[in-house]
Amino acid sequence: MIGKITGLLDYRASDHVLIDVRGVGYVVYVSNRVMAGLPGNGEAVALYTDLLVREDNLQLFGFTTLVEKEWHRLLMSVQGIGAKASLAILGTLGEDGVSRAIALGDWNAIAKAKGVGPKTAQRVIIELKDKAPSIMAMAGTPAQDLSDASVIDTQETPRPQKPKAPPKTNPAQAEALSALGNLGYAPGDAASAVAEAMGAQDDLNTSDLIRAALKRLAPKD
Repeated sequence: MIGKITGLLDYRASDHVLIDVRGVGYVVYVSNRVMAGLPGNGEAVALYTDLLVREDNLQLFGFTTLVEKEWHRLLMSVQGIGAKASLAILGTLGEDGVSRAIALGDWNAIAKAKGVGPKTAQRVIIELKDKAPSIMAMAGTPAQDLSDASVIDTQETPRPQKPKAPPKTNPAQAEALSALGNLGYAPGDAASAVAEAMGAQDDLNTSDLIRAALKRLAPKD
């Protein structure tokens, strides 16, 4: 399994790039959002990758963070969502937007992605809503900041620079989700409340975020 690629960006097409790793070129398909954030040709680049194995084809898909890669894997598990539709959703909403839409049950946001109809968008919400908390709690660490045994790399390849605008992550989010879970709230309900609270103000500390989420979870008279 190829989990991450580090090399030089050789060229880019409309939906994929070629990354040169010690003279071997790897074609990696990416969303339009990832494409827009990549460096120029000839510069160092690192992407987490997911390998799709078919009878007659092998395809690599690239992501800047593990959160994005995990959402791709989960989206692909939903009937009617293939790799192309998954990249369209991630490209339209971004990883934070996908997390928020699924946690809030906002299928209209999912349906904005090209090739995703209302029924399929609703299926995404139904099947993935309870999985949103664990993904929301993951840190959006850029691929350029990590190294592991699954990396395809070389000493001859320059170490890539950190991205200009790494994903913004609020550590209070994971702590709030954990606290609400300990209080007995269902994962889906907790994720929805936290997403709503962060949508209103995304720089809340843990205590304020828990308090705001609890207000949204309180029974309505």
